[in-house]
Amino acid sequence: MNGSCIFCKIVDGSIPSKQVYEDTEMIAFHDIHPAAPVHLLIVPKVHIDTLAECETQHHGLLGKMLALAPRLAREAGVGYEGREAPGGFKTMINTGPGGGQEVYHLHVHVLGGPRPWAPR
Repeated sequence: MNGSCIFCKIVDGSIPSKQVYEDTEMIAFHDIHPAAPVHLLIVPKVHIDTLAECETQHHGLLGKMLALAPRLAREAGVGYEGREAPGGFKTMINTGPGGGQEVYHLHVHVLGGPRPWAPR
């Protein structure tokens, strides 16, 4: 844990969040500054600054985070049910200042809902 990291504080419960999922390795909650009608964040409980810092030991965690995205999208009403269905969502990981990262704790954005919206 990083004592100055806002996501670490959400993970340890010292900052409240509108949580939608939690297990032993990660937490997911609504973004407080949504860029889309549905904007969730999937955050590992272990502090990793960026995707660029992930190594072999993080493969399982990264896979779980990405595999969780469709479930959370479905539960939020924006799941993808095939080419003929209207739903869908976007997943995004911002990495570093040039990649638009604002909070330096690895996280996956899950964005969806009626367009137009401009994902960050």
